[in-house]
Amino acid sequence: MPGTANPIEFWFDFSSPYGYFMAEKIDALAARYGREVAWHPYLLGAVYKVTGGVPLTGLPMKGEYALHDIVRSARYLGLPFVVPEPFPVATQHAARAFYHLQDTDPALARRFALAVFRAFFVDGLDISSLDTVKQVAESVGAPGDELGAAVSADAIKARLKAECEAALARGIFGSPYVVIDGECFWGVDRLPQIERWLETGGF
Repeated sequence: MPGTANPIEFWFDFSSPYGYFMAEKIDALAARYGREVAWHPYLLGAVYKVTGGVPLTGLPMKGEYALHDIVRSARYLGLPFVVPEPFPVATQHAARAFYHLQDTDPALARRFALAVFRAFFVDGLDISSLDTVKQVAESVGAPGDELGAAVSADAIKARLKAECEAALARGIFGSPYVVIDGECFWGVDRLPQIERWLETGGF
């Protein structure tokens, strides 16, 4: 029965195309095995400060391959996708807005998160803009102006910072990053392994 096991953890950055792909798939996959998913947006920029990393698309040679692979992966998964411009972008406004919504309406927060991903990777909107985040919120029934004020509050800034620190403390370093009962899976290409793990209880 749903809710009888620990939630599957889904960590992501809203600027991650692979995070978008996982966001479109993870809930339905988990539900087939009676599991729920806890969504955790965080900031890859916080990770890069620790690891010395840079966005994948900014790496020589690997960046060109990554862009090709991202587009190919979208086709493989049957998902609409455009390469937004600019890309990647800062996502703190969207992440803070998610946690603000989650505190009062988790289902609305989930709809908002998917809408943010689609706004960026389907419609090509600049989700680093607070105005865009407010518009996305309004599109799923959340009050945009109220949300715009909330993301600037010290409490919600501290909440996102705490989520980032929690991720780093646990060694979570990428997007998407899925944790099932302590077992970690990095990348949307691990979806088949995730399904096998849920089906068998581990391997």
